[in-house]
Amino acid sequence: MKRIVILLSAIVVLAGCKGKNAPDVSGIKVSLEVQRFEKDFFAIDTNNIVPSLKQLEAKYPHFLNDYLTGIMELPPVTDTNIKVQAVIRRFIADYKPVKEAADKAIPDIVPIVKQVKESLQFVKYYFPAYKQPTRLITFIGPMEGYSDILTQDALAVGLQLHLGKDAALYTSTTGQEFFPAYLSRKFTPDYIVVNCMKNIVNDIAPVVKYVNKPLVEQMVEEGKRLYVLDKLLPETQDSLKIGYTGKQLKWCKEYEGKIWNFFLTNSLLMTNEPALIKDYMNEAPHTTALGDDSPGFIGLYIGWQIVKKYMDKNSALSLNELLHTDTRKIFEESKYKPN
Repeated sequence: MKRIVILLSAIVVLAGCKGKNAPDVSGIKVSLEVQRFEKDFFAIDTNNIVPSLKQLEAKYPHFLNDYLTGIMELPPVTDTNIKVQAVIRRFIADYKPVKEAADKAIPDIVPIVKQVKESLQFVKYYFPAYKQPTRLITFIGPMEGYSDILTQDALAVGLQLHLGKDAALYTSTTGQEFFPAYLSRKFTPDYIVVNCMKNIVNDIAPVVKYVNKPLVEQMVEEGKRLYVLDKLLPETQDSLKIGYTGKQLKWCKEYEGKIWNFFLTNSLLMTNEPALIKDYMNEAPHTTALGDDSPGFIGLYIGWQIVKKYMDKNSALSLNELLHTDTRKIFEESKYKPN
């Protein structure tokens, strides 16, 4: 597998008008074949697991192995490995209700595919040298496993985490143990497009490990990726792209100057202490030090604003150049100072 990216953040909903200054990409051609792996997988003959999987492999020569070994985390399936066959048989039986829920949550995938293709047009416009995935594969995997991923040549979408925020699977006691409400509220079909684009951005510029990186550089690194998403998803509302509620984003805009002052007065920008950094760079219901109305992952918002400020002064910089620009340089040259 080329790489797998776990992604449980952000959400995409189209606004009613075109994004400002979005280039016309209607003439750019992209190819995207849609394959419904979950339909084929759940239809296999569970009394003949091995021959059924061999037939499935003919249709999904790369993804079947990715699914069984990477997503299901199973050893090779053989005629003699009875235990593995039993695991697959039990998974299909146990997850049949999940597949049925996915069928109801997404009765028609065509609109989603259309949005993905439109976003891929922007990818090709801004990153012409990037080798794009040519397939979109839907699947259903374990709840605690991978969601939307990028494989060797495909965008793969784990429908088990797109059933809708009120799905019983998430709101149950067991579901909330895995995914508390501040996460599961975002488990809707609207996530699919933005998650696909985030995975592509991370493939174009793999995320650098943040070992010993100060907080402000971590914020800027996340901000760079959000800025690129602005360009790839010009019709996506900011509140949904960043994964905040509308109320949380409004709070951030209203108190942006005070948030920044909080970081300055507490000398947090240059800290590289993991215990401190996690309070501002991790998913959470809110940022404890900033009150219940604040979102978690507040560093994401500030980093985004710093990068916007920098790009206002460096509009000729390409998105690829931005992704590879030193984070400290962006911070220092942005002269970010909100009111």
